[in-house]
Amino acid sequence: MAQAPMTRPGEVAGWPKLVVRYRTHESNVAPLLPPGLTPLDPTVTIGIYCVPILGEPEYGVSVKVPATWNGVDGQYNLGMGIDQEAAVFISGELNGQPKFLCDIEFFRLGDHVGARAVHQGYTFVEFAGEVTGEAKPEVGDFVEHEWWTKYSRAVGGAEKQYDYPPHVVDVATTFEQQHVEDIDGELKLLDSPWDPVARYLPIDEMVSAQLVTHQAKARDITNAGPLDPDAFWPHADVIGGSRWPGDRGGPRRN
Repeated sequence: MAQAPMTRPGEVAGWPKLVVRYRTHESNVAPLLPPGLTPLDPTVTIGIYCVPILGEPEYGVSVKVPATWNGVDGQYNLGMGIDQEAAVFISGELNGQPKFLCDIEFFRLGDHVGARAVHQGYTFVEFAGEVTGEAKPEVGDFVEHEWWTKYSRAVGGAEKQYDYPPHVVDVATTFEQQHVEDIDGELKLLDSPWDPVARYLPIDEMVSAQLVTHQAKARDITNAGPLDPDAFWPHADVIGGSRWPGDRGGPRRN
């Protein structure tokens, strides 16, 4: 029996996610991870999406690198730029989700796919490509672990003091892939002080670009354990709500 469509024509909630993967040099990943998280292969995943949040479509972009926590393989999320302000601060305060406000363009017109992410006036990600055909979805359910960090430095900013010391948050999501299409395209990482993907994770080799439609069947967000607070201190100052290295909440000057 054919599966009924999950959305009606014209609804944006059923849009596939643009998933672009590329390799960077292995030496680039480890300095971005808090001590306690161990890098895996240096494959960066950039996802651009539109999902329903709080009854409205949320456009977003995420940058993730593979990392292990306590023997479990997953993806460390360095930042999620979204266009919906309501979800930015509550997500960070509750769960440490590294969200910040960002302007997103994402569309498919025939077989052409285009996307762009703009933050603080800087375009930092661009993608353009042509769909080349269907790919085989993964069979059955699979679980993806995504690592966030939650912490709060002490009131007044005392050195190496916290109101809430750093912990890893495990976001375990069970997915089923429903439809996958390959894209022949070009990813551009553009220089931006606010989103330094091009600086810290430059492209060595493209791996793949796909449109992926999946169904999330379960999502569990849990406290996965503490990080060493002293070792974490150099990672505590970040750019906005992201996890890119920062200086008093803004870009580093060096």
